[in-house]
Amino acid sequence: MTRRKAYAAAGVDVDLGNQLKRDIHRLVRTTHGPQVLGKTGGFGGLFAPNFRDMRTPVLVASVDGIGTKLKIAFAMDQHDTVGADLVNHCVNDIAVLGARPLFFLDYIGAEKLVARVFQELLRGFARACRAAKCALIGGETAQMPDMYRPGEYDLAGCIVGIVDRKDVIDGRRIKLGDVILGLSSNGLHTNGYSLARKILFDDLRLKLSSRIPGVKRTLGEELLRVHKNYQPLLAKIPRAMIRGLAHITGGGLVDNLPRVLPKNCDAVIETRSWRVPPIFKFIAEKGNIDRAELYQVFNMGIGMAVIVSESDATKARKTLRAHVIGRIDRGTGKTILVF
Repeated sequence: MTRRKAYAAAGVDVDLGNQLKRDIHRLVRTTHGPQVLGKTGGFGGLFAPNFRDMRTPVLVASVDGIGTKLKIAFAMDQHDTVGADLVNHCVNDIAVLGARPLFFLDYIGAEKLVARVFQELLRGFARACRAAKCALIGGETAQMPDMYRPGEYDLAGCIVGIVDRKDVIDGRRIKLGDVILGLSSNGLHTNGYSLARKILFDDLRLKLSSRIPGVKRTLGEELLRVHKNYQPLLAKIPRAMIRGLAHITGGGLVDNLPRVLPKNCDAVIETRSWRVPPIFKFIAEKGNIDRAELYQVFNMGIGMAVIVSESDATKARKTLRAHVIGRIDRGTGKTILVF
């Protein structure tokens, strides 16, 4: 038995891995502009940025995953949406600082490489990168049969973006009386799936094909809705109009808004000021979850919070098609929920 056949017998197919990587080159190149140098598949990605229009360019980096939403993808055997989820989540994380994305790198760790699954994931990455004007310049794919259950994989993504230092959005301009706008989410996005899965599938014994009140899609389709990329929408209002941004991910409105608040301010959220999507209402009712915990686990229909001055609120709300969900009051840097 040759060394390569022995490795394949141990669960790692080097030949398949190499073939799949060769096949994705054309797909990946659809995300490249003139800044991307060299060929795909090297030891590192080369990116030659042009910062001539910036006085003091600042790089912004972030890394993340999408948690147990992957369990829904495994069960549905649909994998392109979670690839897009990962990119959009990362894009939003740097957008809150005012940054635009430059390039993205992915990591796929799998029990075993399956060509169709791998290609679907890469199509999702590439589609979302093109929409975000972000180059997919590299990644890592690892076959680890002893680390994952058969048919399962994990995803992580790293994004690097750029912002002029004078344009960084860091919350320092937030003042008492400012208005908090909420941009609608597209369902659960990428957080709260461990609790949602427990209630929906373990406790209620629902199926992916089940229907729940008020939701047009099947339960599986609803849970796989793609995490929104808010950057194109945020670009429709002047940068100077935005005093603070919070991406509402793990921790919900309760934990994410304080990340941008001055120490002497609270974010007072009027929870009845927007329509909570039916999927959250169903999970809350059937799971008998405390209301405060709901807003710390799930986004509850708000995927991004935008803080603007009271004088700019009407214009910003109309342009962003946003809800007025709260205000900035004197406090100690916390989120206060009003039910």
